[in-house]
Amino acid sequence: MPFYQRGTDRAGRRSPEKVPAGRETVCMSDQHTVGAPDADLELAHSAVQWAREAGELTLGLFRRADLEVDTKADGTPVTVADREAELLLRRRISAERPDDTIRGEEHEDHQGTSGCSWTLDPIDGTSAFSHGVGTYSNLVQFSDEHGPAIGIINLPALGECVWAARGHGAFFGDQPVDSPQRGVDDLDGRVLCVSGFHCWNVDMFDRALDAGVSIRTWGDAYGYALVVTGRADAMFDPLLEWWDLAAVQLICSEAGVRLTRSDGSDDVSVPHHEGAYGYSAIASAGGSHGRWVEMLRSR
Repeated sequence: MPFYQRGTDRAGRRSPEKVPAGRETVCMSDQHTVGAPDADLELAHSAVQWAREAGELTLGLFRRADLEVDTKADGTPVTVADREAELLLRRRISAERPDDTIRGEEHEDHQGTSGCSWTLDPIDGTSAFSHGVGTYSNLVQFSDEHGPAIGIINLPALGECVWAARGHGAFFGDQPVDSPQRGVDDLDGRVLCVSGFHCWNVDMFDRALDAGVSIRTWGDAYGYALVVTGRADAMFDPLLEWWDLAAVQLICSEAGVRLTRSDGSDDVSVPHHEGAYGYSAIASAGGSHGRWVEMLRSR
């Protein structure tokens, strides 16, 4: 099965709704506004270039013996590479589109007036980055008045970039990508990516083993990139934040990958509590999404 093939199916579109406490909600099965125009492809190419520049910056600090890792208030790690990569992205965006809102993981929001917004995760997978593992990524998402328009997963240490622009499809580098369809018969031999096992219980492991699933901790946004490009079958993320998910949702939609909350519902948001992660997600290729949801259900 090739990693990518031509053709997309982008039917049914509506914009995300709002979540309480000012958060954005994602309706994963139907993520665009009905009749929304295609995204600005020139802006998408610029955003991809900005993400790659941020990636180059992080590579300059990757595997540095003197790299210091701090711990944020929520217990997650952060490095100077996270902070500097986000500042680079903010500078590039502000120079091109000064009236846009910019939200990022590491710095205060910039409130714009254009009605368009950017969501940045300068290093998704800081733990991987700080341990010298090259599966980390730079995530960039852009939304216009019609909803999600551009999503980018840049993997600088691997030399890969998976991105999408609304109405134009998803791309692996410069090649169009569409998720392979593998049927719904069973999950035997299928590859499941996970970011960790902190939310797993014994029953979930038993169901995965009984189904013959091959579990790999190729997690964070890298796992979604593998599913989109046909190198893995599903990705499970029981706890994540909006900046972890923002770029992923449009890429999955444009590639024909199913993306829902971990219980199978299309609204992946959950009630937000300060300091708590507010989202969960399962992404899968082919027609077996319901089987993945059932296997990974915590009960």
